[in-house]
Amino acid sequence: MVQVIWGLLVVMLVWYVYVFGKDVWQHRDELEDSSWIKSGLIGGFVNFFDVLGIGAFAPQAALLKFTKETKDRVIPGTMNVANTVPVLLQALIFIKAVEVEVVTLVAMLVSATLGAVVGAGIVAKLPEKKVQLTMGVALFITAIVMLASLLGLMPVGGEAIGLTGVKLVFAVAINFVLGALMTAGVGLYSPCMALIFMLGMSPLVAFPIMMGSCAFLMPPASVKFIKEKAYNRKAALAMAIPGSIAVLVAAFVVKSLPLDVLRWVVVVVVIYTGTVMLKSGLKNKGTNEVVGDIIEG
Repeated sequence: MVQVIWGLLVVMLVWYVYVFGKDVWQHRDELEDSSWIKSGLIGGFVNFFDVLGIGAFAPQAALLKFTKETKDRVIPGTMNVANTVPVLLQALIFIKAVEVEVVTLVAMLVSATLGAVVGAGIVAKLPEKKVQLTMGVALFITAIVMLASLLGLMPVGGEAIGLTGVKLVFAVAINFVLGALMTAGVGLYSPCMALIFMLGMSPLVAFPIMMGSCAFLMPPASVKFIKEKAYNRKAALAMAIPGSIAVLVAAFVVKSLPLDVLRWVVVVVVIYTGTVMLKSGLKNKGTNEVVGDIIEG
């Protein structure tokens, strides 16, 4: 089954590169006025840390806005298109390199995908402020539990590579929710890492699960942006190439980290993400503004 998943990812990668490359080539004489160097540095930087679980979208959006590499209107499309190849490479590398029990891997990939498809309509109606605050508080509580475990105060975390029974059902249900929230712009990586840790699995197992989940979601979404011409071609290409190289470098770093060090990395990532979520939620004055409005805007 792992071979089947890997094969599907390869097919998606080839298909996506063809669609993306064809669009850029057909419009090669009308590329936007963006900097190859600035965009390239942004793509390499955010995708290196994306492999560590920090996520690319938040820092990437801030950097694109600060450097004015693309118009605000097409930032979402540009980020999706630029990061799809790096995310597919992440999934291909970690699904092969990190052993995960097949039922757990497949169940969580399918649940995240179904969450994005089925749950998107529900999540789109939720107030953005409540989602941000809820996720922020949940991540901070998780970080506290993680720290207690690392300091030997309570037994959480472990070496397991799979789940069974109630734990598996719980993980599948939560990943469904995370897949739905991802369509609302809430990153899946950090919450998924926290979930894996809390259920007593090896933190390394989170990487193929979270990367595989996103790898199945992003290509269709990015192709839609491409077909609707809702992205900056030059900036996306400039970020995608060094971003892919950065993934290969960072993947080696993650796989070579001792598990104890990796556990601390997970804690730092969760605290960082929780802080960003709470900060955004507290600054958000539109209590009735729904997530769907943000996406379409």
